[in-house]
Amino acid sequence: MFFEIVGSIERTETIATGSGIREIRQLRAKYGDGKWRKCKGIASIRLQDGRIRLAEVHWYEAHRLGKRKLKLKRFLD
Repeated sequence: MFFEIVGSIERTETIATGSGIREIRQLRAKYGDGKWRKCKGIASIRLQDGRIRLAEVHWYEAHRLGKRKLKLKRFLD
């Protein structure tokens, strides 16, 4: 599902780091080494049809590499 973050992500929280991330091998192979963290937060998103909804999003991030693989987990509204 295509979506776009509108504004900022709030209430961010780290939910896994390093070897605690199931996809760590794939992340390192595709994007490179780094201190990888899996995070979650709440954001307003714009869906493909133009509607704006509040949702929980998860993503992976590493220092100097930024956010990668944003995932929409659930709608909160």
